[in-house]
Amino acid sequence: MDDLVSLPDVEAARELIAGVVRTTPLEPSRPLSALLGVPTWLKCENLQRAGSYKVRGAYVRISRLSAEERARGVVAASAGNHAQGVALAAGLLGISSTVFMPVGAPLPKVAATRGYGATVEFRGATVDEALVAAREFAEETGAMFIHPFDHPHVIAGQGTVALEILEQCPDVHTIVTGVGGGGLISGLAVAAKALRPDVRVIGVQAAGAASFPPSLAAGSPVRLAGVGTIADGIAVGCPGDVTFRHVSKLVDDVVTVSDEDISRALVLLLERGKMVVEPAGAVGVAALLAGAIEVGDGPVVSVLSGGNIDPLLLLRLIEHGLAAAGRYLRFAVRCGDKPGQLAELLAKIAELQANIIDVEHLRHNPRLRIGEVEVALSVETRGSGHSESLLDTLRENGYSVRLAQGN
Repeated sequence: MDDLVSLPDVEAARELIAGVVRTTPLEPSRPLSALLGVPTWLKCENLQRAGSYKVRGAYVRISRLSAEERARGVVAASAGNHAQGVALAAGLLGISSTVFMPVGAPLPKVAATRGYGATVEFRGATVDEALVAAREFAEETGAMFIHPFDHPHVIAGQGTVALEILEQCPDVHTIVTGVGGGGLISGLAVAAKALRPDVRVIGVQAAGAASFPPSLAAGSPVRLAGVGTIADGIAVGCPGDVTFRHVSKLVDDVVTVSDEDISRALVLLLERGKMVVEPAGAVGVAALLAGAIEVGDGPVVSVLSGGNIDPLLLLRLIEHGLAAAGRYLRFAVRCGDKPGQLAELLAKIAELQANIIDVEHLRHNPRLRIGEVEVALSVETRGSGHSESLLDTLRENGYSVRLAQGN
């Protein structure tokens, strides 16, 4: 393993970032502990400076540039978190930075990157396309390209997360983290396996951007034809060469989760953990909720890798997560078009203790018979069992009920 980052590299990185990054808290999760039957903890890198772990690796990489390299400035490509990490690190070191972001990158991440002093350029629809533009810029201007994951200094910086975890939870049995290009999990695995070879390191990818499973099966990095997931922070179409070597040699498993799994995890973290986490930061919790990981006997730590989420996206994901958990129900009811019918229907729903969100009274649907109306409703329920009971009771009371798409 001479070609891999070593524990001394990670320990040196920790000394370098001391006083620059925060030692983020390790918080217990009661709902996950109850579900899994083992103590489960959340490593809150969503509370890190710039909102994610990325500043760790970015600062280590940039701080090790020579004076001549620093004078040329740095350039990076990112959907947001690496962008903010590079912008913050460069600003702290007095270096100019340019960041290429995909078109459609979350506005809060764009604004934060500019706020840390970087010049932002938009190229392509994915991080991979932005990477191409950033490399071209580096060749044209001489700026130093700071890769988001595929560099030993970046990996060493990200590995400092594992040093903190092992100090905060010395008996940890399993560490779970999201995986995009593989920088974070590579660093975690280096430190964890060196200090505690028995610790299991499990990676989680969004099913719509899962490049590591086919790559590991093939024995070399495989590029996906396309990526599509709500977890934009890990929407990477191909592993890096350096990170692939680390993951293939040190990581125990890489599993996948659906966007529905991720949305459920976000709702749990917000509702029960009081934590704002972005989709990419919640995939580890999503995998635990979905039963995609065998947790064994010992404590589990899931890394919440980032908290930079667009509030509008958060609103949509909360609604989607509530629907996925059976707590947000949309359906239509046919009833007679007579005075008092709508009031009677709404009273029945209220009697069944469902909270009505929206009501639409439709008279002009060609499928309706003369003297009929259709009432489209959105309601909040206490879960899938309550939703089923509500629908069954309405049908038993003579209502024709039709579920809306998505339920």
